[in-house]
Amino acid sequence: MQLLDWIIIGMFFLIMLGIGLWSFRKVKGSKDFFVAGGNLPWWLSGISHHVSGHSGAVFVAYAALAYTHGFSLYIWWALPIFIACFVGAFTIAPRWSRLRSNFNIESPTEYLAIRYNVPTQQVMAWSGVLLKLFDVGAKWAAIGILLNAFTGISVTTGILISGGISLIYITIGGIWADVWTDFAQFGVQVAAGIAMFVIVLGKLGGINSIFTMWNDLPKQNSELFNEPYTFGYALAFLIIAFFSYNGGTWNLATRFISSQSGTEARKSALLSASLYLIWPLILFFPMWAAPILIPNIEDPTQSYAMLTQQFLPVGFVGLVLASLFAATMSMTSSDSNTIASVITRDILPVIAPKFKNISQKQSLKVARISTLLFIFLTLILAIYSDVFGGVLGLLISWFAALVGPISIPMLLGLFPLFRHCDSKAAIISIASGLATFAFINNLKEVALSVEIGTPIIVSLLSFTVVGFLNRKKEIAPEIVDLLNSISKDSPAEISESQKQITL
Repeated sequence: MQLLDWIIIGMFFLIMLGIGLWSFRKVKGSKDFFVAGGNLPWWLSGISHHVSGHSGAVFVAYAALAYTHGFSLYIWWALPIFIACFVGAFTIAPRWSRLRSNFNIESPTEYLAIRYNVPTQQVMAWSGVLLKLFDVGAKWAAIGILLNAFTGISVTTGILISGGISLIYITIGGIWADVWTDFAQFGVQVAAGIAMFVIVLGKLGGINSIFTMWNDLPKQNSELFNEPYTFGYALAFLIIAFFSYNGGTWNLATRFISSQSGTEARKSALLSASLYLIWPLILFFPMWAAPILIPNIEDPTQSYAMLTQQFLPVGFVGLVLASLFAATMSMTSSDSNTIASVITRDILPVIAPKFKNISQKQSLKVARISTLLFIFLTLILAIYSDVFGGVLGLLISWFAALVGPISIPMLLGLFPLFRHCDSKAAIISIASGLATFAFINNLKEVALSVEIGTPIIVSLLSFTVVGFLNRKKEIAPEIVDLLNSISKDSPAEISESQKQITL
């Protein structure tokens, strides 16, 4: 790290703080804080959805997979997410926005009290919040480790710098600060990614190397599927990605909830899908070429960092490090904002009646306190992550396992086709998915596709079967009204769609 690199890192953090202070003016109540008052532009929502969907793991763990397994990384990761977001744009994304318009929701789990019942909502809300504490804490720890590797400052200092800055801008600016910092962070990531792409192209001999470099790599690196990332694994990941990127991961649902209309949410999802289709081809290219430029690396997770240090000029190292920060801070910040909405809107009113029916101004105060406390606790967990050792890793893996089963009743509960799936179906779905995960985790030599895909498939089957057995039961009128109101475009949305077709 040279002086210019440090200056760029400092400027990056100052921009994040500046956006937070600027966003403060736009926040008048909790509705502005959590869902941007329902006024989030589709292009900003789409970029934020894309940036919030991956972390610094792309530059570490995925860089290692690109080094060892080649092009298959794009086939099983980026392509399934593109398909998931594209299909979700026409089936799920608009429903989230209509929930806000018709039922005034401000959190992804708020509608579950109507769709199922309050106990079911509380099970899902508490499970997500408690496990997210450890998930976000682990991401702060990862940022600290990255900063330590590049700069030599302690892991704790790195955690406090990145986490402290995020704590400030999210607490004061809410989702407006979150999405605008996502926009700035995407700009940093694109600048760093294109710089690396161009420099690596030059090292390899020019534009033709995009196609010819594969001849200098192991044969399996150019194959579409490379063990253990088989076609079955890609298919299992596609199912998980469909539920996760369309709202099972709560912070991504918030991007659609905050959109101005169902039509705008659809455009947002299509933009995010397009970015997942195109941008990884540029971002991953240097990682795919790394075995040629830096052969025989003992630890492939260091490949992208080594490319940065060996081939980028002074200043660009700071830019790449800023992009690593950007990717992870985007996820942690959006997670924190969304979890605070669940605490404020769904958990506190059940625990203490005094939080029910409070004004927007009072709700904003509670929202900021919830955000502050949540981020503070995740930073404590990150700093003392070594103390938790295997427990922290275990809880993180259980969070990953929980995302699938929880997303089944959350997302399928939006469709009239699953109207007979009640609270019992939701609880059984979650429990069966978790039980399956625990069972498979204790087996030896299980295919990776079976390990990641079976829990969510079991949850899906459980949810569907219980709904089928309930098909003769009468459905509550409020559930019928909810499903009908979010299944159709409003007259305004239809008019907007027709206008776009005409244009």
